[in-house]
Amino acid sequence: MGFDRNSRLSEEIRKTISSVIQNGLKDPRVPMLTSITNVDVTKDLKYAKVFVSVYGDEAQKAKCLEGLRSSAGFLRKEIGANIKMRHIPELIFELDNSIEYGLHISKILNEINSKKWF
Repeated sequence: MGFDRNSRLSEEIRKTISSVIQNGLKDPRVPMLTSITNVDVTKDLKYAKVFVSVYGDEAQKAKCLEGLRSSAGFLRKEIGANIKMRHIPELIFELDNSIEYGLHISKILNEINSKKWF
């Protein structure tokens, strides 16, 4: 029962943060090509680890994480306004490189397929 609640809550927090980043966040350090890939909420609902994927180089990724960490209070306020909860979890932002890794693997596979094997 707790697993279902955590997974539903994680998904709702992910949707809310994504929506706020696209529509309401005015921090120039956070680019529009920022996506929230996953949110993991602890069992006691005190912390939520937010996995962020950013398109760009390492400097842009660092600036984006800095911008998100500085706007964590605003994001928590928006989560509280959209999701009825007794306690809003503290947001911890982590960089997620899975999308870039997937593109890298896809590129390697395309190179292998383009070679003619005899």
